[in-house]
Amino acid sequence: MKKDFSKSWKSSKQPRKQRKYLAKAPLHLRRKFLSANLAKDLRKKHGRRNIEIRKNDKVKIMRGKFRGKQGKVLKVNSKKQRAYVEGMQVKKHDGSKANVSIAISNLQIIELNLDDKMRIKQSSLLKKEASEMEKENRKEKLKEENKGKDK
Repeated sequence: MKKDFSKSWKSSKQPRKQRKYLAKAPLHLRRKFLSANLAKDLRKKHGRRNIEIRKNDKVKIMRGKFRGKQGKVLKVNSKKQRAYVEGMQVKKHDGSKANVSIAISNLQIIELNLDDKMRIKQSSLLKKEASEMEKENRKEKLKEENKGKDK
């Protein structure tokens, strides 16, 4: 029997194959597709542009009916690739309210839920520390060169 999904697939220029890869991916891999971009201060702090969204992150809605509003993530649906945000509700015909699912690409993470220590992978933290050390080394070299010129 032929498999529906292949981990060894690298990439394709054809949109139909890209859509097929995303649609047929198992849930444990789909979770990694659910990343939202970070606010500028978080980008500098963690050295990453985006990160996987999860429950209790504080997000800002960038597109759609609720644009500009902020709230906590109540639930993330990996299968549908959507998130439910606190306070984003619509009124139904019977008068009750229902939470609205929002595409993850339309969200920006303002504050991370850091209950889990592995949230920001070790590699990204090491990358950030390495870049800071390089900056300090450059500054020291410039100071030494300036001292040499003064003499």
